Amino acid sequence: MKLMKDTVRSLIALTILAATLAASAAEKRSENALMEPVKSVLDNYLLIQRELAKDSMKGVAEHAAAISKAVKHDDMKMLPLDVAKQADTLAAAKDIKKAREGFKPLSASLVKYLADNKAGKGIYHEAYCPMAKASWLQSEKDIRNPYYGKSMLDCGTLKN
Repeated sequence: MKLMKDTVRSLIALTILAATLAASAAEKRSENALMEPVKSVLDNYLLIQRELAKDSMKGVAEHAAAISKAVKHDDMKMLPLDVAKQADTLAAAKDIKKAREGFKPLSASLVKYLADNKAGKGIYHEAYCPMAKASWLQSEKDIRNPYYGKSMLDCGTLKN
């Protein structure tokens, strides 16, 4: 009987501990979760980053236009209008060289936004390329340089 009581107490204690840990993990995830339209902007940004790293312009204009639209139609004005202007410049790029030039200021603005708002930790990683003298965001931990693509794909370091 005593063994059964001890077992029940242990199970209750483990259940309480598991629930506490689950609640803590959920709270931590919600701290890093981003609200719309910021999440949409960053999702489109990451698609651009990946294409540029592959030396591709596939979808770059469309994703940049989606960024601009999300910022311009945000009633809460979470992101500065400069982000929309930078995305418009990127959307208008006719070649990969111009796209990469347009990607730099957009990257700088989004890196600054995440840092200023202490958002996206563990979701987005800031990387820096000393050759391009520019940062960018990526979701992977392995460097995927959008400024030099395949010629120097792993040039750079993670800053966080």
